[in-house]
Amino acid sequence: MPLSEHEQRMLEQMERALYAEDPKFATALEGSGLRTYTRRRVYQAVAGFLVGIALLMAGMVAKQVWLSVVGFLVMLGCAVLAVTGWRKAPKPGEQAAGATGPQARRQGRQRRSVMDRIEQRWQKRRDEQGGH
Repeated sequence: MPLSEHEQRMLEQMERALYAEDPKFATALEGSGLRTYTRRRVYQAVAGFLVGIALLMAGMVAKQVWLSVVGFLVMLGCAVLAVTGWRKAPKPGEQAAGATGPQARRQGRQRRSVMDRIEQRWQKRRDEQGGH
């Protein structure tokens, strides 16, 4: 669920305050998150793929069919993990779950307008009830 404009502004203010208060901690937090996790997952899948190749070759050299089959299955599983992880990884400066394209932008505008109307109604109710 995308954040409303008000929530995005609040988040940006909190980020600026964090950078101003403790820049070392803020830069340490930048490296964490979904992007780093998916990159690490892809690297692990590539390493697993190489292990699968080694098992496949070892099975062929030792004439053990079961070891070759295990190596192939490891390669296949790691290839699937690498491809799915690579596709899910957000690009720099992109939101983690953000879709792209004109249709997604149109849906985002429609959702935003619906959320704006709900937020305006909420604010109106709060103002009418005493302005909590």
